[in-house]
Amino acid sequence: MSPHAATVVKIAINTGGGDAPGLNAVIRAAVLSATNLGWTVYGIRRGYQGLFEEDGVIPLTRDSVRGITHIGGTILGTTNRGNPLRWPVEKEDGTVELVDRSDEVIEEFQRRGLGALIAIGGDGSLQIASALSDKGFPVVGVPKTIDNDLAATQVTFGFHTAVATATDAIGRLHSTAESHNRVMVVELMGRTAGWIALFAGVAGTADVILIPEIPYNLDKLCAKIEERYETGPGFAIVVAAEGAFEAGGSPTLQEQARGGASSRLGGIAEKLARQIEERTGHETRSLVLGHLQRGGEPIAYDRLLALRFGSTAVELVRDGCLGCMVALAPPKVLAVPLAEAIAKLKLVPPDGDLVRTAKNIGVSFGDE
Repeated sequence: MSPHAATVVKIAINTGGGDAPGLNAVIRAAVLSATNLGWTVYGIRRGYQGLFEEDGVIPLTRDSVRGITHIGGTILGTTNRGNPLRWPVEKEDGTVELVDRSDEVIEEFQRRGLGALIAIGGDGSLQIASALSDKGFPVVGVPKTIDNDLAATQVTFGFHTAVATATDAIGRLHSTAESHNRVMVVELMGRTAGWIALFAGVAGTADVILIPEIPYNLDKLCAKIEERYETGPGFAIVVAAEGAFEAGGSPTLQEQARGGASSRLGGIAEKLARQIEERTGHETRSLVLGHLQRGGEPIAYDRLLALRFGSTAVELVRDGCLGCMVALAPPKVLAVPLAEAIAKLKLVPPDGDLVRTAKNIGVSFGDE
């Protein structure tokens, strides 16, 4: 046990980035594991933002985490806009300046007598944790993203619940699509990695699956749809990751007003529905599943994985393995350096077995 580990008596936990099913299970496991070591645990609300707020750091006890394993979301709250390395500060002229407040985070952490942070988050949150670790900040990361795009772990908690939600939605669309002889285009999350669309599309027996890793050809996509109508079924299901794009093009951006116009990824389902109807003449509807994929109770697999991650994170703090992230390497949960964990994203291999399986059973990726 390292000298640092021996001095730890107070730790903190925060959750950052988009929410995912299983966050509360991680919190519960970490709190109970740390409490059983005789430590005191605090929760930082809304990522790192709570460090700068009067009521932003709260004690976490056995009572605080009782009965939360199955509850979706996070009892600590989360944010996509709380990066202490690029903190938005409004100037007198109304413009927003991004400033580095990482040193203030470290100072406030030390002022409160906290010995280590368990940071639960996805790629962006873990990049922040890694940057703070480079400054000597005592942190252990827990991988959280429904996109399942962190290469250092076989799977991230929340992913399988998101897939189950999406698969259920796709299954329900079959009956209405068949009843009306329609094409249904379903947009799922997945900016650069198409894992949710691939898993849910195959499990939900979609006819076409579009993912960022395999640019599609609109003519070939429409040819598959025409085949569905010519051979008898009379309807088609298209599943598209939000980051999917046509060969030679780029992902679809959707304008969104939020204190001014801004661009964000999304809108491919609506665009495809219009294009498919224009080219084939078949009535087409679009559906964006959106944040439904993030909400609700985690399935049993994600609950178990989250509990294992939370418990192991405390063990890493205890053993002085800071600057690390817990990762699943079946059958074990182990530690990997944060720098390694964020070094690259895990993308769908176009020649992988699940893509091959899908093609073998007749699914089109719009590329051939």
